[in-house]
Amino acid sequence: MFTGIVEERGEIVDLQVVDGDVGGPAARLTVRGPKVSSDAGHGDSIAVAGVCLTVVDRGADTFTVDVMAETLHRSTLGGRSVGDPVNLERSVTAGTRLGGHIVQGHVDGVGEIIAREPHPAWDEFRFAVGPDLARYLAGKGAITIDGVSLTVVAVQDVPGGAEFTVGVIPETRAATTLGAARVGDRVNLEVDVIAKYVERLLQARDSA
Repeated sequence: MFTGIVEERGEIVDLQVVDGDVGGPAARLTVRGPKVSSDAGHGDSIAVAGVCLTVVDRGADTFTVDVMAETLHRSTLGGRSVGDPVNLERSVTAGTRLGGHIVQGHVDGVGEIIAREPHPAWDEFRFAVGPDLARYLAGKGAITIDGVSLTVVAVQDVPGGAEFTVGVIPETRAATTLGAARVGDRVNLEVDVIAKYVERLLQARDSA
């Protein structure tokens, strides 16, 4: 589990495509991140651009993870290249402060930045999502964008899905990849897990 408070901005330093199964090719990524690598062990979980991945090897300031075909398909990791920056966060411990919200690192889908408007104290980002994610969005609710815990400012239903806005303060711009994000960029999105469980429970009740 994670909190969506990014610890450092890392960099992909190696990417190898490996044979997968019927789902398609998989990948092995090596990421440079001195802080999150400092105490990483085999089997530990690290969120890479919001995707929970398992450490299979570690170097002096790097760690290596395997990414299966389903993850490449569901997230933006399938389109990443060597040199790309990524947000990094280690999994929480029992004594960790929950500074963001409950984040699983299980990406629900991909959204697109359709507008970015600067303000003196923050930047306003607008994202477009499809109908599969639109129903989970609520004003003042939580959303995870490339591993960053943010608050939804407003949601507008549109044909084919929804658009929503978030405010990104200067500290978040400086500490995460959102600082360099541009209109047209695709981002990993994880909706609030509580909303998904509520939906599932209501479905079970209605079908009983």
